[in-house]
Amino acid sequence: MKLKPFRLERYFAKHEFSAPYILCASDCESMALEELLAMEADARDQFSSLWLGYTESLGHPELRQAIAALYERVAAEQVLVHAGAEEAIFNFMNVALEPGDHLIVHAPCYQSLGDVARGIGAEVTEWRAEPHNGWRIDLDDLKRSLTDRTKVVVVNLPHNPTGFLADSDFMHELSALSERHGFIVFSDEVYRGLELNPADRLPAMADVNERAVSLGVMSKTYGLAGLRVGWIATHNDSLFQQMAAFKDYTTICTSAPSEFLATLALRHADAIARRNLEIIHQNLDRLDQFFDAHADWFDWQRPKAGSIAFPLLREGSADTFCEDLVQKAGVLLLPGSLYGPNYNAFRVGFGRRNLPEALEKFEDYLIL
Repeated sequence: MKLKPFRLERYFAKHEFSAPYILCASDCESMALEELLAMEADARDQFSSLWLGYTESLGHPELRQAIAALYERVAAEQVLVHAGAEEAIFNFMNVALEPGDHLIVHAPCYQSLGDVARGIGAEVTEWRAEPHNGWRIDLDDLKRSLTDRTKVVVVNLPHNPTGFLADSDFMHELSALSERHGFIVFSDEVYRGLELNPADRLPAMADVNERAVSLGVMSKTYGLAGLRVGWIATHNDSLFQQMAAFKDYTTICTSAPSEFLATLALRHADAIARRNLEIIHQNLDRLDQFFDAHADWFDWQRPKAGSIAFPLLREGSADTFCEDLVQKAGVLLLPGSLYGPNYNAFRVGFGRRNLPEALEKFEDYLIL
């Protein structure tokens, strides 16, 4: 397998821990270990006595049960724990695809959702969303891209980086297309639970379609990126068993402390998500005011879910703009070119409490 450099991750490697003001983070506000352990009276003692041997390859039974509770029709036995979402994406693609197969991916997208398939030798077609129609994706466009070699369709809802969210009818129609044409839906749902209006929450694709795969992670909605815990949920037993076997060649198992802490957090999933949604709502109000005041610079489309958005730069190059901003003001934005060509936009993140300070520095830069 030959993989291209991961543009987004290389960009973060250059800037993330040196730029003073991170205004493009994709995750939500994290918490200290002490804060998480304080959520249950005996958690600290249990954590102190935790056995640090190997863990179960499929994931600790209590963790798998806690993850299953996030779904309507998924049992603990249908959850496979991974070291973050990235490992789950990598393992799925290697199990589901062969050279010459065809994958269709919702774009713009997190690079590995398309490039791992390319590295395997699969053909990749982008199911491209555009800003002029609110970043919607059209099922008719998908139908036109389907071939008899299409094995996987990747959808990402809520969407990274635009914050777009489809409706429930879309999910059921996509499921029906899957049944009709035989492709597997790989549904990246890492921002599920961060809908600005809870009534807009979509059903998980694993709850809708028997062969589909839903992807989840602790880093986005729950802000616990340092745990490096992700998972897939699926009723597709054959695919599940193949992924479990393939995992023997990647991480084998995940970290015992991380599994303990992720299980603890998921017992309080609603409270943690509610806290992060409060931060998101406050920060979005500030961003609305900011982009309204600078409408000559930017085209702002308010997201419907998640902790990131993808404003367009009206004039000039977003690459040049972002580089100048971080060099002169120490404010890090993510240029849209890292998601692919022809996106003269940038990713802004609003899931962390430090947004007001970063936004103030951004404003200073614009008025200089």
